[in-house]
Amino acid sequence: MAKHAGNDNIKKHAVYVYSEDQLGYKFSDTHPFNQKRLTLTTDLLRKMNALSDGDIVPPRIATDEELYLAHDARYIDMVKKASKGLVTASQTESFGIGTDDTPIFPNMHEASARLVGGTLTAVEYVMENKASHALNLGGGLHHGFRGRASGFCVYNDSSVAIKYIQDKYNARVLYIDTDAHHGDGVQWSFYEDPNVCTISIHETGRYLFPGTGNVSERGSGQGYGTSFNLPIDAFTEDDSFLELYTTAFREIAAFFKPDVIISQNGADAHYFDPLTHLYGTMKIYKEIPKLAHQLAHEFCDGKWIAVGGGGYDIWRVVPRAWSLLWMEMNDMELPQDSLPSEWLEQWEKESPVPLIPTWMDPDNLYEAIPRKAEITEKNKQVLDKALYSIRNN
Repeated sequence: MAKHAGNDNIKKHAVYVYSEDQLGYKFSDTHPFNQKRLTLTTDLLRKMNALSDGDIVPPRIATDEELYLAHDARYIDMVKKASKGLVTASQTESFGIGTDDTPIFPNMHEASARLVGGTLTAVEYVMENKASHALNLGGGLHHGFRGRASGFCVYNDSSVAIKYIQDKYNARVLYIDTDAHHGDGVQWSFYEDPNVCTISIHETGRYLFPGTGNVSERGSGQGYGTSFNLPIDAFTEDDSFLELYTTAFREIAAFFKPDVIISQNGADAHYFDPLTHLYGTMKIYKEIPKLAHQLAHEFCDGKWIAVGGGGYDIWRVVPRAWSLLWMEMNDMELPQDSLPSEWLEQWEKESPVPLIPTWMDPDNLYEAIPRKAEITEKNKQVLDKALYSIRNN
């Protein structure tokens, strides 16, 4: 059970922002973005007694004024009209909705605003010292732009949250994104802002949406030098991924000295993910939150807000990865190597693939990569280029 659960007057160690209403963000039954992963993760945590009712905080719905922090009024109005079926496909096309990636669904505005409100709820708990850490797995929609939806993302909860933190709490924010896709929407929102530092480690855009996130994207104007990108090669494995992540995150945090850390925790860099080409295993999802946790205490008095993101193998990957994130947030050790039998028995009947019964992946998950040394060396060169400016300042 998480620490300090119960009385709201006592500062909690961490809060878990969640309600079943978050499942309303649903494009279709066949769309790869499937919020059933929230149900699976929450149920897994409950069945291993790592999550109690006292840890859970329901998300609110973001107001229009809050959405205006990162989105144009005209765009929000179009999303509202589309939610009610009041516009045609030709009217919505330039706004990025009604596409194959981001189709229109009933009540899309309310569902999207609730995911934003969940991240704002997490922000308020941490920034108002009601909790040291907060997790909103329904958030992390990092591709949303000011006036356009993109890549399954209608509103960009992280961009809204960062601007909200700046305006209300006057804090410097470090945003770290380990989704396999480049965190483009957040980066461009703060590309000229010296008080927001964005880090994205992702599969190179040569092979993967959105095609951006080159090392040369460093910010502009006063924000030059506060945008960091680590585009890694396809077929990158655990050790190379973690070398770049650990080195870059540590050095950039020491350089930027943030007041608060927001981590985006997409779980799509795993070998099983159907949309990407990276060869990560559960090892990276055990280590990623560990470093975020350490650096939050080192630089930010513990202030750490974590959100979800991508992750399209909702059965074998996302529940384990996100459960490890919550457990790290609460200083919990895995009680045993195997997942709870009750969880496995409940969901194996529904899963289209055999579930992995252990927290870590089997050693023989995939065949050896013949280009491993070449990929590792190429990734090291990316790391050196990304950090050149702060190492030679």
